[in-house]
Amino acid sequence: MKKIIIALVMVTFTSLVSASMKVHMDEANIDLHDKASLQRGAKLFVNYCLNCHSAAYMRYNRAGKDLGISDKLVKDNLVFSDVKVGDLMKVAMTVEDGASWFGTSPPDLTIMARAKGAGSEGANWLYTYLRSFYVDESRPFGVNNTVFKDVGMPHVLWELQGMQKLMNAEEVQHGATPEFALVSTGKMTAEEYDTAARDLTNFMVYMGEPSQLKRRSVGIWVLIFLVFFFFVSYALKKEYWKDVH
Repeated sequence: MKKIIIALVMVTFTSLVSASMKVHMDEANIDLHDKASLQRGAKLFVNYCLNCHSAAYMRYNRAGKDLGISDKLVKDNLVFSDVKVGDLMKVAMTVEDGASWFGTSPPDLTIMARAKGAGSEGANWLYTYLRSFYVDESRPFGVNNTVFKDVGMPHVLWELQGMQKLMNAEEVQHGATPEFALVSTGKMTAEEYDTAARDLTNFMVYMGEPSQLKRRSVGIWVLIFLVFFFFVSYALKKEYWKDVH
């Protein structure tokens, strides 16, 4: 419970800092039913995010089961250490090392999507964030982000997207849509990188509440039952009280 409280405080602080700026958000348009997208997102997450950020409340085999991946495939493709597929998705980096290297310990990402907003708001934040790094030589890692001003992490997906510069910095401060121009190309085209960012966002939204699709499905049947039960109860009430005047 203590760890959960600490994680919530960290992501809430992150939200408050980023919320202080009025920023443009792009529509993520994720689909939690798209298992192929979730699988690609999981691959991106373990390759590019799980080195520094943990997902300490998600287990490898839980993600594999929900995404239709066998334990063997999970072990071969998503686990890059000697941990077991039933273990939590933690990292070796300590809080102290993270604070020393990055100025603050990288937050756990299990519930980051939920921390950034309810419904599609959190997904839109993450999707826009992943696409909004730009060159800023004044920053320790040489990059900044229009969604999270003075971000304290490097652009870990730069080899996929390339590096871009922000063309309308003054207007962005007042809520204008950012305009970027590539200064170096990555392995992906712009369209391919947008898809990758959407896949990664999709997986992170899934992690925030792995059972939400099942919950929604069960909820529909519960509502149907309650409607049916209402009419049965009403008929029973009329039968019971029909001779009472």
